[in-house]
Amino acid sequence: MTGVEEIKALLVSNKIRFLNELKESKELILLLKKSTTNKLTTEEKHKIEEQLLDICKAIPAFAIFLLPGGSLLLPLLVKLIPTILPSSFRKDIEDLK
Repeated sequence: MTGVEEIKALLVSNKIRFLNELKESKELILLLKKSTTNKLTTEEKHKIEEQLLDICKAIPAFAIFLLPGGSLLLPLLVKLIPTILPSSFRKDIEDLK
């Protein structure tokens, strides 16, 4: 596999991860709307908690990426602190282990 093909494959997989994260965020919004009128189940509460944590993890990761040299720093931090990424981006890393 050439470097260009690897980059294309990486972009496609990250696009899929990003779309999955967006889908989960839409589900979070629906659950938050539902919570204003109905009582949520334990599973729904767990989903809300997990999604809010993912959003809180994404903000520092994007901030690090935006720093000068952040595109080099973020992969190093992911190696040192794998939980810095939202759950959609960690699934492949966990599958490799």
